[in-house]
Amino acid sequence: MGAWGLAISSNDTYADIYSEFFDLYNDGFEVSDISKKLIDENKEIINDTNDCNNFWFALAKAQWECKQLDETLFNRVKEIVETGVDLEIWRNLDAKEKDIKKRKINLDKFLIKLQTERPKAKARKKKIIRQPVFEKGDCLTFKLESGNYGGAVVLEAIKDTEYGHNLIAITRINQADKPTKKDFENASVLLINFGNWDNEEMLKWYLPIRHKKIANQIETVDNIEVQIEYDINDSMNGFVADFDIWIIQIANQQFESEKTKPLQTNNRTIKELTKNKKWQFWKK
Repeated sequence: MGAWGLAISSNDTYADIYSEFFDLYNDGFEVSDISKKLIDENKEIINDTNDCNNFWFALAKAQWECKQLDETLFNRVKEIVETGVDLEIWRNLDAKEKDIKKRKINLDKFLIKLQTERPKAKARKKKIIRQPVFEKGDCLTFKLESGNYGGAVVLEAIKDTEYGHNLIAITRINQADKPTKKDFENASVLLINFGNWDNEEMLKWYLPIRHKKIANQIETVDNIEVQIEYDINDSMNGFVADFDIWIIQIANQQFESEKTKPLQTNNRTIKELTKNKKWQFWKK
């Protein structure tokens, strides 16, 4: 269920559905069309006994905020709350009785809210278009705690979107002299295995919402050609918003841990991540 609290909104499903609803709403889609799309595309959640209530709660709250709460949907939520089926799910997941009582209070308040007339519909937000802070191929360096220089390479820059994502590969660069373009081209990607990490390759989509605060810690040394196109919508790489924590500090901690661990040898290289493979043909 991915819950982190007892509030109606404190779970992954609710957060995802509510967010997607208003992404579409702000794009100009009608509430009825958004609702149909979300229902059609989330059958797995809807058919999951432990998680379906969160889907209906999120959809109902979003419709209510738009002053278009569907009567059938309201009755569904009303039945969920009044029959106690949601509380039974929490019991089956071994929740404490005191938490179940708090959950019931939250459910009752939620149902009352849905029955209250909202003064006006939520306004559609105009999306702000942002540009990434780095260009594709930028070679970035930063100081490590040891005094050495670390390095990262920008593999992609997603332009003209709300977020301005960059795909960044942290490298194994860890040297006294400022790295050159050649150093970046010959570098390999950092794998992390300290703490609970299990040799995870450090490629992350960077969301620069707090970038201005730490921009002075990063220097663009040069730029290399990246021939490969990276699609953010078809990517298994995670998202981070703090360059100093998720890139600089991760490198610091990994290099420190390697003082007592053997070096990793199965790292991919920057060349593998930037160059298209060339087919070779031989005549028989």
